[in-house]
Amino acid sequence: MKKKFSLLLILVFAFNFLVKAQEDEQTLNVINTQINNINVTIEFYTPEIVRVLKSPIGNDFEKKSHSVVKTPENVNLSLLENVNEVIISSLKLAVHINKKTGSVSFVSSDQKPLLVEKDYGVQFTSIKDVDEDSYVVRQSYVLDKNEEVYGLGQFQDGNMSQRNQKLHLLQEILITAVPVMQSSKGYGVFWDNYSPTDFSDSVFETSFESRVGDCVDYYFMYGGNADGVVKHIRDLTGQAPMFPYWTYGYWQSKERYVSQDEAVGVVKKYRELGVPIDGLIQDWQYWGDNYHWNGMEFLNPEFPNPKKMIDELHNLNAHVIFSIWSSFGPETKPFKELNEKGLLFDFKTWYFNR
Repeated sequence: MKKKFSLLLILVFAFNFLVKAQEDEQTLNVINTQINNINVTIEFYTPEIVRVLKSPIGNDFEKKSHSVVKTPENVNLSLLENVNEVIISSLKLAVHINKKTGSVSFVSSDQKPLLVEKDYGVQFTSIKDVDEDSYVVRQSYVLDKNEEVYGLGQFQDGNMSQRNQKLHLLQEILITAVPVMQSSKGYGVFWDNYSPTDFSDSVFETSFESRVGDCVDYYFMYGGNADGVVKHIRDLTGQAPMFPYWTYGYWQSKERYVSQDEAVGVVKKYRELGVPIDGLIQDWQYWGDNYHWNGMEFLNPEFPNPKKMIDELHNLNAHVIFSIWSSFGPETKPFKELNEKGLLFDFKTWYFNR
């Protein structure tokens, strides 16, 4: 029988079923249960956004997202329980918890199946994170045969759909990793973990696996279409301000410009030809040799007066961006200062091994 709860009842209500002798509890928008030695937490942020947290029983930790800035809204929920599962519903979305396996599935308000976790698809493998106990965390799902999934970042593989793919979600040169999977069925999954993560899809399952973590932590977002999913991501992680108008024009870039005269000359030529251009990107080696790699100084003799270069480009009604690399050569000021304080990792970067 379907039960509706007032705010007071939600605060004190305990589910009337037992799983491994543990009572489940619901507080406001949060539902907690323990199944197969796993803590399972379901939290509604909105009627269409649900956070799923899973962790081994006895693993005490506090997980605070570094990406999500939204606080959960008050969501009217209802509960339906049967022999096999508990169903927690908002006006837009129903979350099913399998009482035997602990798997979670999502169904739209018009009874459209959306996403299903694989039975026993959560895995925690004990590891040492330096000198602290931690886990490799993994969650797998079962997608429809004809379902397409997109997103996860920018990769140089030429694929739009990520079905039957394996992707390593780690920021690298030419790769931008974004742990958000978007489905052709109108939902998205935001995997909220900051260690290197592997996404894998096959005919058997779709999974996220992170090298280090205290818990499985993901947000299910039902938007109905791609725009709706993007709307929910913006709602969770904050509204991004628009770039200045001039950034949307044409930008000229190549491997690098070898001198400031060449860089300024490129923009001058565009102006002479009457071809619109709004900006120039100056990539590496304006700092000189590799031992001065990105010391954030213009030590290359081909860039004798960087202020003059920038002023000339501005006078041509153009902007300029300089590439900043997140590493320092051993002769740079930042390297020496950080090295003296013992704040550098003890390994050589690629350009000193060539």
